[in-house]
Amino acid sequence: MHIGPYTLANNVFVAPMAGVTDRPFRQLCRAFGAGYAVSEMVTSRRDLWNSLKTSRRANHEGEPGPVAVQIAGTDAQMMAEAAQYNIDRGAQIIDINMGCPAKKVCNKWAGSALMQDEPLAVAIASAVVQACLPHGVPVTLKMRTGWAASHRNAVALARAFEQAGVQMLTVHGRTREQGYKGEAEYDTIAAVKAAVRIPVVANGDVDSPRKAREVLRATGADAVMVGRAAQGRPWIFREIAHFLATGTELAPPLVEEVRRALAAHLQDHYALYGEFTGVRSARKHIGWYVRSLPEGEAFRAQMNAIEDSFTQLSAVERFFDALAARTDRMPAVVPVAAEEYEENDA
Repeated sequence: MHIGPYTLANNVFVAPMAGVTDRPFRQLCRAFGAGYAVSEMVTSRRDLWNSLKTSRRANHEGEPGPVAVQIAGTDAQMMAEAAQYNIDRGAQIIDINMGCPAKKVCNKWAGSALMQDEPLAVAIASAVVQACLPHGVPVTLKMRTGWAASHRNAVALARAFEQAGVQMLTVHGRTREQGYKGEAEYDTIAAVKAAVRIPVVANGDVDSPRKAREVLRATGADAVMVGRAAQGRPWIFREIAHFLATGTELAPPLVEEVRRALAAHLQDHYALYGEFTGVRSARKHIGWYVRSLPEGEAFRAQMNAIEDSFTQLSAVERFFDALAARTDRMPAVVPVAAEEYEENDA
């Protein structure tokens, strides 16, 4: 599969999730077989570009290409400038956010709120494409099926975005009104795929290899995008890619492999965020890993009392060493959705 000049390793992608898909997490998912990863949202507001949050999100040191950065905003010119800002900092693909359902984003008429104003949505896509053309940087876009059940306009917008020069579309199979509730519906994604010639990515409730195959068959999409199901379970990407390629399921990963991967992830996380913020923001990642494991909830509670990285990392390693003494492989568990988050919050 291709996006512009870039050939992707496979058609199993990491969804952009604010507070989750930072550089260490993206690199972790790529190491576990994800073919493509999109960054956390970077705001188009110039006055926030020098903030610590934005500087971390725009940091791509050591990240394998193609480096894809998602931008969000409500003004076409500001979005074009945001594209240029991120290209200057290493972005090789620019993704436009029109899928975020978070109230703090939609209340500013950004994210999926833009689907209510089709002329503005298309103007933003056109401006970003024009800003990226001189650099040979492809533009992609993520959206929902519509604003509400009575306002599903993804097909009409998809055609307009393709005409504006967008080179790939990702569709989350829910309206903004649904948030993350209920089941994703795939009929609209199938209709979008039938309406355009550019690649279409299906997103929403992809939580297992068999579900990924089911969604691809139901929608005709070119790829699937995994979000919440990868939290605490990044090996899901290689499981899906293997199943799609062979029709057979991989055994769960070795506990020792997961221990090493999580330890490396935490060290990268501390290096990006520093001691104080790193320890606190790492708690959610650790919690996602252990929530379905024996004694995981007790360990999760214990973790919230730890305030330094050395003690936190040591405790995690001891927990997985104890698990490895009982079983070689991670227990096969029924997928559990992670806590909701403010996806792509500003």
